[in-house]
Amino acid sequence: MPGWKLERLTSPILLKGNERIAYRDPCAVYHEGVFRLFYTLVETEPDGRVYLYTATSESRDLIGWSEPKRLTSKDAGLNYSSPGNIVRFRDRWVLCLQSYPRPNGEKYANDRARIFTMESFDLVRWTEPKLLRVKGDGVPAEDMGRMIDPYLVESREEPGKWWCFYKQNGVSLSYSYDLTHWTYYGHENAGENVCIVPVDDQYLMLHSPENGIGLMTSPDLMRWTPKETLLTLGQRDWDWAKGRITAGFLLDCWDVEGIGRYLLFFHGTGPEGEDVIFDTHACIGIAWSDDLERWSWPGESDPGH
Repeated sequence: MPGWKLERLTSPILLKGNERIAYRDPCAVYHEGVFRLFYTLVETEPDGRVYLYTATSESRDLIGWSEPKRLTSKDAGLNYSSPGNIVRFRDRWVLCLQSYPRPNGEKYANDRARIFTMESFDLVRWTEPKLLRVKGDGVPAEDMGRMIDPYLVESREEPGKWWCFYKQNGVSLSYSYDLTHWTYYGHENAGENVCIVPVDDQYLMLHSPENGIGLMTSPDLMRWTPKETLLTLGQRDWDWAKGRITAGFLLDCWDVEGIGRYLLFFHGTGPEGEDVIFDTHACIGIAWSDDLERWSWPGESDPGH
Protein backbone atom coordinates (compact mmCIF):
# COMPACT_ATOMS: atom_id res chain seq x y z
CA MET A 1 0.00 0.00 0.00
CA PRO A 2 2.83 2.43 -0.90
CA GLY A 3 2.04 6.06 -0.23
CA TRP A 4 -1.41 5.22 1.12
CA LYS A 5 -2.61 7.17 4.15
CA LEU A 6 -5.60 6.86 6.45
CA GLU A 7 -6.25 10.55 5.87
CA ARG A 8 -7.69 9.65 2.46
CA LEU A 9 -10.79 8.47 4.29
CA THR A 10 -13.39 11.25 4.24
CA SER A 11 -16.09 9.64 6.41
CA PRO A 12 -15.98 7.51 9.55
CA ILE A 13 -18.70 5.32 7.97
CA LEU A 14 -17.36 2.30 6.08
CA LEU A 15 -20.67 0.49 5.49
CA LYS A 16 -23.86 2.56 5.67
CA GLY A 17 -27.20 1.07 6.61
CA ASN A 18 -30.60 2.22 5.38
CA GLU A 19 -34.31 1.62 5.95
CA ARG A 20 -33.93 -2.01 4.84
CA ILE A 21 -30.38 -2.96 5.87
CA ALA A 22 -28.23 -2.75 9.00
CA TYR A 23 -24.52 -3.50 9.35
CA ARG A 24 -23.52 -4.59 12.84
CA ASP A 25 -20.91 -6.44 14.93
CA PRO A 26 -17.76 -5.97 12.81
CA CYS A 27 -14.58 -7.97 13.00
CA ALA A 28 -11.68 -7.66 10.61
CA VAL A 29 -8.58 -9.39 9.33
CA TYR A 30 -5.77 -8.11 7.10
CA HIS A 31 -4.08 -10.71 4.92
CA GLU A 32 -1.98 -10.45 1.76
CA GLY A 33 -2.89 -6.83 1.09
CA VAL A 34 -6.62 -7.22 1.63
CA PHE A 35 -8.81 -5.99 4.49
CA ARG A 36 -11.74 -8.28 5.11
CA LEU A 37 -14.65 -7.14 7.23
CA PHE A 38 -16.97 -9.79 8.65
CA TYR A 39 -20.21 -8.55 10.17
CA THR A 40 -23.87 -9.11 10.90
CA LEU A 41 -25.95 -8.21 7.86
CA VAL A 42 -29.57 -7.53 8.86
CA GLU A 43 -32.09 -7.48 6.02
CA THR A 44 -35.79 -6.62 6.20
CA GLU A 45 -37.86 -8.39 3.56
CA PRO A 46 -40.77 -6.66 1.72
CA ASP A 47 -43.20 -8.54 3.99
CA GLY A 48 -41.49 -7.10 7.07
CA ARG A 49 -39.71 -10.31 8.09
CA VAL A 50 -36.19 -9.76 9.39
CA TYR A 51 -33.25 -12.09 8.74
CA LEU A 52 -29.69 -11.99 10.06
CA TYR A 53 -26.65 -13.28 8.18
CA THR A 54 -22.92 -13.43 8.71
CA ALA A 55 -21.51 -11.62 5.71
CA THR A 56 -18.21 -10.25 4.47
CA SER A 57 -16.82 -7.44 2.31
CA GLU A 58 -13.28 -6.80 1.04
CA SER A 59 -11.17 -3.71 0.45
CA ARG A 60 -7.58 -2.84 -0.39
CA ASP A 61 -7.78 0.75 0.81
CA LEU A 62 -10.57 0.87 3.44
CA ILE A 63 -12.50 3.19 1.10
CA GLY A 64 -14.06 1.00 -1.56
CA TRP A 65 -15.75 -2.15 -0.25
CA SER A 66 -17.14 -5.09 -2.17
CA GLU A 67 -20.84 -5.88 -2.02
CA PRO A 68 -21.83 -8.02 0.98
CA LYS A 69 -21.29 -11.73 0.49
CA ARG A 70 -23.49 -13.85 2.72
CA LEU A 71 -21.68 -16.76 4.37
CA THR A 72 -24.69 -18.25 6.14
CA SER A 73 -28.18 -19.33 5.15
CA LYS A 74 -31.53 -17.56 5.40
CA ASP A 75 -33.18 -19.04 8.49
CA ALA A 76 -34.89 -16.97 11.19
CA GLY A 77 -34.61 -19.97 13.51
CA LEU A 78 -30.80 -19.71 13.35
CA ASN A 79 -29.84 -16.20 12.18
CA TYR A 80 -26.09 -16.86 12.26
CA SER A 81 -24.47 -13.53 13.09
CA SER A 82 -22.07 -11.53 15.27
CA PRO A 83 -18.73 -12.85 14.02
CA GLY A 84 -16.31 -12.43 16.92
CA ASN A 85 -12.93 -12.80 15.25
CA ILE A 86 -10.87 -14.85 12.81
CA VAL A 87 -7.84 -16.73 14.10
CA ARG A 88 -5.18 -18.87 12.49
CA PHE A 89 -5.30 -22.41 13.88
CA ARG A 90 -2.87 -24.99 12.51
CA ASP A 91 -3.40 -24.98 8.72
CA ARG A 92 -6.67 -23.06 8.54
CA TRP A 93 -8.62 -19.97 9.50
CA VAL A 94 -11.32 -20.24 12.16
CA LEU A 95 -14.20 -17.78 12.49
CA CYS A 96 -16.40 -17.77 15.59
CA LEU A 97 -20.00 -16.60 15.49
CA GLN A 98 -23.40 -16.98 17.15
CA SER A 99 -26.90 -18.06 16.30
CA TYR A 100 -29.60 -15.53 17.14
CA PRO A 101 -32.95 -17.30 16.74
CA ARG A 102 -35.95 -15.02 16.21
CA PRO A 103 -38.33 -17.46 14.53
CA ASN A 104 -41.50 -15.56 15.46
CA GLY A 105 -40.23 -12.05 14.88
CA GLU A 106 -38.92 -11.52 18.41
CA LYS A 107 -36.80 -8.42 19.04
CA TYR A 108 -34.11 -10.46 20.81
CA ALA A 109 -32.89 -14.02 20.38
CA ASN A 110 -34.66 -16.77 22.27
CA ASP A 111 -32.97 -19.14 24.72
CA ARG A 112 -31.65 -21.36 21.90
CA ALA A 113 -28.91 -18.88 20.98
CA ARG A 114 -25.55 -20.69 20.91
CA ILE A 115 -22.02 -20.10 19.59
CA PHE A 116 -20.26 -21.77 16.66
CA THR A 117 -17.16 -21.87 14.48
CA MET A 118 -16.65 -21.99 10.72
CA GLU A 119 -13.38 -22.91 8.99
CA SER A 120 -11.63 -21.86 5.79
CA PHE A 121 -8.34 -22.36 4.00
CA ASP A 122 -8.58 -19.17 1.94
CA LEU A 123 -10.84 -16.73 3.87
CA VAL A 124 -13.33 -17.03 1.01
CA ARG A 125 -14.96 -20.46 1.18
CA TRP A 126 -16.23 -21.47 4.61
CA THR A 127 -17.60 -24.63 6.18
CA GLU A 128 -21.02 -24.83 7.76
CA PRO A 129 -21.22 -23.60 11.38
CA LYS A 130 -20.21 -26.14 14.03
CA LEU A 131 -21.41 -25.87 17.63
CA LEU A 132 -18.84 -24.77 20.21
CA ARG A 133 -19.46 -26.99 23.23
CA VAL A 134 -17.89 -24.52 25.65
CA LYS A 135 -19.57 -26.03 28.71
CA GLY A 136 -17.86 -29.40 28.09
CA ASP A 137 -18.62 -32.52 26.06
CA GLY A 138 -20.86 -33.88 28.79
CA VAL A 139 -23.30 -30.95 28.73
CA PRO A 140 -26.10 -31.42 26.16
CA ALA A 141 -26.60 -28.51 23.76
CA GLU A 142 -30.06 -27.85 25.16
CA ASP A 143 -28.57 -27.40 28.66
CA MET A 144 -25.78 -24.98 27.73
CA GLY A 145 -27.90 -21.88 28.28
CA ARG A 146 -28.35 -18.83 26.10
CA MET A 147 -25.00 -17.51 24.87
CA ILE A 148 -23.90 -15.02 22.21
CA ASP A 149 -20.88 -13.00 21.00
CA PRO A 150 -17.92 -15.43 21.06
CA TYR A 151 -14.26 -14.39 20.81
CA LEU A 152 -11.21 -16.66 20.54
CA VAL A 153 -7.75 -15.79 21.87
CA GLU A 154 -4.59 -17.85 22.35
CA SER A 155 -2.68 -17.58 25.60
CA ARG A 156 0.79 -16.05 25.34
CA GLU A 157 1.70 -17.62 28.67
CA GLU A 158 0.73 -21.10 27.49
CA PRO A 159 0.91 -21.30 23.67
CA GLY A 160 -1.57 -23.81 22.31
CA LYS A 161 -4.13 -23.03 25.00
CA TRP A 162 -7.13 -21.24 23.54
CA TRP A 163 -9.74 -19.27 25.41
CA CYS A 164 -13.28 -18.58 24.29
CA PHE A 165 -15.05 -15.58 25.79
CA TYR A 166 -18.80 -15.32 25.28
CA LYS A 167 -21.76 -13.38 26.61
CA GLN A 168 -23.39 -15.38 29.41
CA ASN A 169 -23.58 -14.28 33.07
CA GLY A 170 -21.57 -11.21 32.13
CA VAL A 171 -18.77 -12.67 30.03
CA SER A 172 -17.98 -16.35 30.51
CA LEU A 173 -14.66 -18.09 29.82
CA SER A 174 -13.83 -21.60 28.62
CA TYR A 175 -10.52 -23.04 27.42
CA SER A 176 -9.41 -25.69 24.94
CA TYR A 177 -6.26 -27.09 23.37
CA ASP A 178 -7.89 -28.15 20.09
CA LEU A 179 -10.91 -25.80 19.67
CA THR A 180 -13.12 -28.90 19.95
CA HIS A 181 -13.03 -30.11 23.57
CA TRP A 182 -13.65 -27.33 26.08
CA THR A 183 -13.48 -26.81 29.84
CA TYR A 184 -15.62 -24.15 31.48
CA TYR A 185 -13.58 -21.79 33.66
CA GLY A 186 -15.85 -19.07 35.06
CA HIS A 187 -17.18 -15.60 34.30
CA GLU A 188 -16.37 -11.91 34.70
CA ASN A 189 -18.50 -8.79 34.98
CA ALA A 190 -18.38 -7.28 31.48
CA GLY A 191 -20.63 -6.26 28.64
CA GLU A 192 -21.23 -7.92 25.28
CA ASN A 193 -19.17 -8.10 22.05
CA VAL A 194 -15.88 -8.82 23.77
CA CYS A 195 -12.63 -8.24 21.84
CA ILE A 196 -9.23 -9.05 23.39
CA VAL A 197 -5.77 -8.14 22.09
CA PRO A 198 -2.28 -8.43 23.59
CA VAL A 199 -0.81 -5.00 24.34
CA ASP A 200 2.71 -4.83 25.76
CA ASP A 201 2.83 -7.18 28.77
CA GLN A 202 -0.92 -7.49 29.28
CA TYR A 203 -4.21 -8.09 27.49
CA LEU A 204 -6.72 -5.37 26.66
CA MET A 205 -10.42 -6.25 26.54
CA LEU A 206 -12.96 -4.13 24.70
CA HIS A 207 -16.58 -4.77 25.64
CA SER A 208 -19.94 -3.07 25.22
CA PRO A 209 -21.92 -1.74 28.17
CA GLU A 210 -25.23 0.10 27.55
CA ASN A 211 -23.47 2.67 25.37
CA GLY A 212 -19.88 3.14 24.30
CA ILE A 213 -16.91 0.80 24.42
CA GLY A 214 -15.58 -0.18 27.83
CA LEU A 215 -12.02 -1.35 28.57
CA MET A 216 -10.51 -3.90 30.94
CA THR A 217 -6.97 -5.25 31.37
CA SER A 218 -5.53 -8.59 32.44
CA PRO A 219 -2.07 -10.13 32.92
CA ASP A 220 -3.24 -13.66 32.09
CA LEU A 221 -6.75 -13.69 30.50
CA MET A 222 -8.23 -14.87 33.80
CA ARG A 223 -8.02 -11.87 36.15
CA TRP A 224 -9.56 -8.66 34.80
CA THR A 225 -9.45 -5.05 36.03
CA PRO A 226 -11.87 -2.46 34.64
CA LYS A 227 -10.56 0.87 33.37
CA GLU A 228 -12.50 4.08 33.86
CA THR A 229 -12.30 4.88 30.16
CA LEU A 230 -15.49 4.72 28.08
CA LEU A 231 -14.97 5.29 24.36
CA THR A 232 -17.74 7.16 22.59
CA LEU A 233 -15.52 8.71 19.87
CA GLY A 234 -17.45 11.32 17.83
CA GLN A 235 -20.90 10.18 18.91
CA ARG A 236 -22.09 13.64 19.94
CA ASP A 237 -21.63 14.82 16.35
CA TRP A 238 -22.80 11.68 14.56
CA ASP A 239 -26.54 11.50 13.99
CA TRP A 240 -26.08 7.95 12.68
CA ALA A 241 -24.62 6.80 16.01
CA LYS A 242 -26.39 8.91 18.64
CA GLY A 243 -28.48 5.99 19.84
CA ARG A 244 -25.57 3.71 20.65
CA ILE A 245 -21.94 3.03 19.82
CA THR A 246 -20.99 -0.56 20.46
CA ALA A 247 -19.22 -3.74 19.28
CA GLY A 248 -15.68 -2.36 19.14
CA PHE A 249 -13.14 -4.56 17.34
CA LEU A 250 -9.45 -3.65 17.56
CA LEU A 251 -7.08 -4.65 14.74
CA ASP A 252 -3.32 -4.31 15.24
CA CYS A 253 -2.03 -2.74 12.02
CA TRP A 254 1.36 -1.52 13.20
CA ASP A 255 3.09 -3.64 10.56
CA VAL A 256 0.77 -2.64 7.70
CA GLU A 257 2.40 -0.16 5.33
CA GLY A 258 0.45 3.09 5.22
CA ILE A 259 -1.38 2.33 8.49
CA GLY A 260 1.11 1.88 11.33
CA ARG A 261 -1.33 2.02 14.25
CA TYR A 262 -4.40 0.36 15.74
CA LEU A 263 -7.65 0.40 13.79
CA LEU A 264 -10.96 0.32 15.66
CA PHE A 265 -14.08 -0.94 13.90
CA PHE A 266 -17.47 -0.52 15.57
CA HIS A 267 -21.12 -0.02 14.77
CA GLY A 268 -23.37 2.91 15.48
CA THR A 269 -27.14 3.10 15.75
CA GLY A 270 -29.51 6.00 16.14
CA PRO A 271 -31.27 8.22 16.71
CA GLU A 272 -30.78 9.62 20.21
CA GLY A 273 -33.79 9.89 22.50
CA GLU A 274 -35.76 7.04 20.94
CA ASP A 275 -35.60 3.28 21.12
CA VAL A 276 -32.35 2.17 19.51
CA ILE A 277 -33.18 0.57 16.18
CA PHE A 278 -31.52 -2.82 15.83
CA ASP A 279 -32.69 -3.98 12.42
CA THR A 280 -32.23 -0.93 10.18
CA HIS A 281 -29.81 1.92 9.49
CA ALA A 282 -26.92 0.68 11.67
CA CYS A 283 -23.52 1.58 10.18
CA ILE A 284 -20.01 0.22 10.60
CA GLY A 285 -17.50 2.93 11.44
CA ILE A 286 -13.74 3.29 11.85
CA ALA A 287 -11.35 5.15 14.15
CA TRP A 288 -7.63 4.75 14.91
CA SER A 289 -5.04 5.32 17.60
CA ASP A 290 -1.30 5.23 18.17
CA ASP A 291 -1.50 4.70 21.92
CA LEU A 292 -5.05 3.43 22.68
CA GLU A 293 -5.63 6.62 24.65
CA ARG A 294 -6.18 9.30 21.99
CA TRP A 295 -8.48 8.46 19.09
CA SER A 296 -8.91 9.93 15.64
CA TRP A 297 -11.36 9.34 12.80
CA PRO A 298 -12.07 10.70 9.32
CA GLY A 299 -13.32 14.27 9.31
CA GLU A 300 -11.98 15.09 12.77
CA SER A 301 -10.11 18.39 12.99
CA ASP A 302 -6.95 16.69 14.24
CA PRO A 303 -6.76 13.35 12.38
CA GLY A 304 -3.35 12.35 13.68
CA HIS A 305 -0.26 11.83 11.58
